[in-house]
Amino acid sequence: MAKTNKTAWTEADVSGFVNSYVENIEKKADSFRLIELMSEWSGFEPKMWGPSIIGFGSYHYKYASGHEGDAPVIGFSPRKAEFSLYIYSPTEESEQILSSLGKFKMSKACIYIKKLSDIDIPILERLCRESIAYVNEHHECACHDQSVKDKP
Repeated sequence: MAKTNKTAWTEADVSGFVNSYVENIEKKADSFRLIELMSEWSGFEPKMWGPSIIGFGSYHYKYASGHEGDAPVIGFSPRKAEFSLYIYSPTEESEQILSSLGKFKMSKACIYIKKLSDIDIPILERLCRESIAYVNEHHECACHDQSVKDKP
């Protein structure tokens, strides 16, 4: 039996999610600002992925193990403690500019920030655009056809 990804595109309302889930006023404002910025940079409208990820665009991945699925090209989640930014791709450009981002923590492919004022927004844009280009080059991606704006 095939394993179903729990982080799948949903019809949930993005603004409704932010307004009901995010209690801190500054984090709520930062969430709406990230939505504006990521929409502009990606060319896609925000969509909910799973219960708490706001994603932009979509791509299909398939691992050597055979596991495959769909994921947002870029995205974020306004978690209680900090934002989780899903914007990083393993490129030379990303490695070079990451140290200029500002105050953050990082796991394998996720960048964690407390608030937008802790980071350099032009560097964030470069990281997002680099990630979009990486996904476009390495996966079946909705970013191949920017005319498909209504798809996740």
